[in-house]
Amino acid sequence: MNDNEMNKVLEKAAVLIEALPYIQRFNRKIIVVKYGGSAMVDETLKKQVIQDVTLLKLVGFKPIIVHGGGKEISRWVGKVGMEPVFINGLRKTDEETMEVAEMVLNKVNKSLVQMVEELGVNAIGISGKDGGLLKVEKKLSDGQDIGFVGEVKEVNPKILFDLLERDFLPIVCPIGMDDNYQTYNINADDAACAIAKAVDAEKLAFLTDIKGVLKDMDDPDSLISELTVTEAKELIGTGFIGGGMLPKLNNCIDAIEQGVSRVHILDGRVAHCLLLEIFTNKGIGTAILDDKETKFYNE
Repeated sequence: MNDNEMNKVLEKAAVLIEALPYIQRFNRKIIVVKYGGSAMVDETLKKQVIQDVTLLKLVGFKPIIVHGGGKEISRWVGKVGMEPVFINGLRKTDEETMEVAEMVLNKVNKSLVQMVEELGVNAIGISGKDGGLLKVEKKLSDGQDIGFVGEVKEVNPKILFDLLERDFLPIVCPIGMDDNYQTYNINADDAACAIAKAVDAEKLAFLTDIKGVLKDMDDPDSLISELTVTEAKELIGTGFIGGGMLPKLNNCIDAIEQGVSRVHILDGRVAHCLLLEIFTNKGIGTAILDDKETKFYNE
């Protein structure tokens, strides 16, 4: 082995050693991964995300995937000759659209199960209907009726705990029912946040189409590696946070205040973003943590 080959081997060893304290700290801890955005439609990225989650499981984490499917739903709504309608950024879901959405989300769910199984890990796909996992009530958008869109009001995590205990990787489709057993579509961010709180997750990771939280929205190099809850609230108060990041950041704050240790906002377009964020000292996205938590990164 020449010097160049030896250096490459040593670099790999250094990466593994860097990951060791994180593996030790989060061994047997639950991590909820909200999977959506471009990483769901790009086949290469899709495989890399599933590889990441599978690796997390094999090194001792207890991952739960909560997936979206908005882009795929829009594609199928168009295929059947319907026009997608959005109100304040939320999809208006009439009875026909709900039927298409549930069909598409279940199709996505089973495709993810298949990919995990191909990597040698047992996975089970469920929806929020199964075991009464997600109970919802009708969600309004600024007082407007947007159809069968649900707000999670109660989570029954027993089915998730049972699956984790039996060494399965649960993959959750964000569909729930109300008290009258009517089916509702749920925003996947909201579903992931509610589930993370209910299972006392150590981590909640959002895969998005942005780098993370930026100090300057016009400067992609102004990424903030870590924010405490207080710092996140102050940032929201400045008025610089808007668009889709605002509800996401509020979800992060809510999750931490309800007991989740850390929440990560990651760019799902980056190959193996989960591993880079969780197992390296610097990370690549934004981690939001409780004020009492010790920061890992040195800015």
